[in-house]
Amino acid sequence: MPHYPVFTNSYHRCLPGYYSELTPTPLKDARLLYHNDALARDLALDSALFTGEETGVWSGERLLPGMQPLAQVYSGHQFGVWAGRLGDGRGILLGEQQLAEGKSVDWHLKGAGLTPYSRMGDGRAVLRSVVREFLASEALHHLGIATTRALTIVTSEEPVWREQPEPGAMMMRIADSHVRFGHFEHFYYLRQQDKVTRLADYVIERHWPSLVGVEGRYRLWLSDVVARTARMIAHWQASGFAHGVMNTDNMSILGLTIDYGPYGFLDAWQPDFICNHSDYQGRYAFDNQPAVALWNLNRLAQSLAGLMPVADLQAALSGYEPALMAAYGERMRAKLGLTRADEQDNALLTDLLGLMAREGADYSRTFRALSLTERRDPHTPLRDDFIDRAAFDDWFARYRRRLADETRDDAARRQAMLAVNPRIVLRNYLAQQAIMGAEKGDVRELARLHQALRDPYRDDPDQDDLAAPPPDWGRHLAISCSS
Repeated sequence: MPHYPVFTNSYHRCLPGYYSELTPTPLKDARLLYHNDALARDLALDSALFTGEETGVWSGERLLPGMQPLAQVYSGHQFGVWAGRLGDGRGILLGEQQLAEGKSVDWHLKGAGLTPYSRMGDGRAVLRSVVREFLASEALHHLGIATTRALTIVTSEEPVWREQPEPGAMMMRIADSHVRFGHFEHFYYLRQQDKVTRLADYVIERHWPSLVGVEGRYRLWLSDVVARTARMIAHWQASGFAHGVMNTDNMSILGLTIDYGPYGFLDAWQPDFICNHSDYQGRYAFDNQPAVALWNLNRLAQSLAGLMPVADLQAALSGYEPALMAAYGERMRAKLGLTRADEQDNALLTDLLGLMAREGADYSRTFRALSLTERRDPHTPLRDDFIDRAAFDDWFARYRRRLADETRDDAARRQAMLAVNPRIVLRNYLAQQAIMGAEKGDVRELARLHQALRDPYRDDPDQDDLAAPPPDWGRHLAISCSS
């Protein structure tokens, strides 16, 4: 018999009326397709859980001791419009694993069947979307961006209908919390202030224990939520990541990237990039993400109006822009190889991005190539990527002069830049290749890509194809919310 993880259920115990109890609905003839072995080790999971009859937990066929499954209720603004009650329409929170260091993490099974919050949906997920979320959460985690994680992928021959029949699938998502902005909105709009307060106290006790009983704790808590969200958005922008569906029900109270749908990493630098072909107005375009996050934080603050004075809400929200700019500035200076702030840095970065936008230069490859700059050498292979050579030469001369003000030598700076400018990013066409293999039962491409994303900064000739720019067929893949 394997050693089972220990589960508690604080959400179930502390928050009656915030969920519906129910068990997963298994897929027919489900099988474990792939699992995240590194995450499994981090969670100290027995390897026997991934073999034989024990794999039933990943497909909803059985529960581990201590699990008390439930579907959470929440609401939210979708594409800027109040959508009313939403909730876990296809996911079930199974329990909270207790880790050795005293921390706990949620186990949440996606694609687990109908719930009271499924609305017009079928409660299922398709293999395509599960593979995409698995890879994206791994990619962001190893880029140092706060995110949920993915532990397992289960698939089945049972079809799920979207635009066409697709293989059904489930994914076990691991996160410190699944509480969203929309949880607070739900009870605020129902005028149930006692439940807003109880939820805030629960979140503080579980995730901000140092604030329990502290005067002004709600303001301090909201200020940290704002700062965490700002850092997450700054890291998205610096990494060229577009989420695609920044509804308030997709915003984590812990500042985690959650609910991957039609995401996309930028290929060519295109600030107005829209990764969701259902986003007809471009609300969630890449360059709108910082403003949308602040709009969402304002909706959260509105929901917390019964907990603190308006002045405290405003004070907390006022920390967003400074936190965003500080985190973004730190990341972009590192990408440029700069160790200290200088008043000319903003213009230097803005002019480079402007040149890249005009030329359609590849975002990740440009910064990776820039890492090889020699301060005393005016020649660089990066010049060949630009048609307007004169404009690039002018910018590059300014950049080399700025590097001359730094104290590190070229070798140390190069090493530091190569450690923050990834060689491999999760381009949509790479995810699509992994999906096509998985749909045939072949996980070799999925495993190879997953392994590469674990160390995206490493130079490995065997991964040259993964670091290449997208082929023509991979440049304009249409990705929707449908999953």
